[in-house]
Amino acid sequence: MPATHTADIHTARLRLLPTTIDHLHLELDHPEKLGATLGVQVPEGWPPGLYDQDAMRFFLAKGIEGGDDALGWYGWYAIHQDVEGSQSRLVGSGGYFGPPSPDGDVEIGYSVVEKERRKGYATEMVIALVARALESSSVKRVFAEAHQTNEASIQVLERAGFVRIGPGREEGYWRFCFQGIDSLR
Repeated sequence: MPATHTADIHTARLRLLPTTIDHLHLELDHPEKLGATLGVQVPEGWPPGLYDQDAMRFFLAKGIEGGDDALGWYGWYAIHQDVEGSQSRLVGSGGYFGPPSPDGDVEIGYSVVEKERRKGYATEMVIALVARALESSSVKRVFAEAHQTNEASIQVLERAGFVRIGPGREEGYWRFCFQGIDSLR
């Protein structure tokens, strides 16, 4: 994998930091130490949404299995950057379900802490993750899924250039494919 997939991603308000094996061990075994290790404030309600212990264990197993090549193709912490003396804070997590498939497909997921929702962080994170994936010549398509009743998540995907293409893997979910927005590729 190109080295660019391990560097932090910077957006207007966020720094996306790839999760490492050490981060995940810490988060699973001593979550109270995560903030100090990352140099950020960890909000009440962490971890957000579908980024739960099962997701952390999945990312950890894949990170161990894939070694250095896996870094950047799984979890990312979304950190609101320090501005005017305020401490940086975790606002969400996102990432990929793994490296590109042989067909060039990548799927993304994302969650934002409840008190940080409706501030545009999810859209900003999704756009950054899509752009990062498309930097790889191995990636041809980017997918995501959202529950059909999760209007906020559907709106995030639509704002980020995704269109609904059919049912998801699980009952009640829709599958979306990135179709492009002017600022990407």
